[in-house]
Amino acid sequence: MSLAAYVFDAYGTLFDVHAAVRRHAEAIGPDGQAFSELWRAKQLEYSWVRSLMGAYVDFWQLTEQSLDYAFARFPSADPKLKKRLLDAYWTLDCYPEVPAVLRGLKERGARIAILSNGSPAMLASAVKNAALDIVIDNVFSVDAVTAFKTAPAVYDLVTTQYRLYPHAVSFQSSNRWDIAGATKFGFRTVWINRSDMPDEYRDYGPALILPSLESLQFGI
Repeated sequence: MSLAAYVFDAYGTLFDVHAAVRRHAEAIGPDGQAFSELWRAKQLEYSWVRSLMGAYVDFWQLTEQSLDYAFARFPSADPKLKKRLLDAYWTLDCYPEVPAVLRGLKERGARIAILSNGSPAMLASAVKNAALDIVIDNVFSVDAVTAFKTAPAVYDLVTTQYRLYPHAVSFQSSNRWDIAGATKFGFRTVWINRSDMPDEYRDYGPALILPSLESLQFGI
């Protein structure tokens, strides 16, 4: 096969970032969806700002800090739920198609990896909880370069480890900004547009846009 490795973003691509709030939706109340969306938005915003400042802290700290902000913005949500929500983040649900897709690609002879902003401990927990450890060959965390996506050094973790040219790697992410960074680096990119969002960063467009990972198991 022409593609030697399939590399996946973790949060939002393999794992549902809104699963933690959904598990406690009744306790959080009517602002649950907006609460979850803000938590995620701030988590990402903090990663970009930290990278630009050169003030790296791991993704778990950003996850906790952004949750604190969400509680501050939504007084209807009880801050006593903080521990339960953080605990749930360690065992996020994977999307239904993920196990079969990864197995199918591995059976075709490709290397399967995760490349994520997540800390090693966060990623290990999520992968084990979803029973994906039997199909994933490597988990690359930005901790190794102390910078978040879209820093080129993050994507280079894969090519250096695998000794591959970027164009031999298919990179899948649900985050359009991540796709832009990976495209600029030289990866063949697939945007998993689960929410049917409009395109952006058009000068760094993906090779494919898919509504889920399902079609990947056919090697497209």
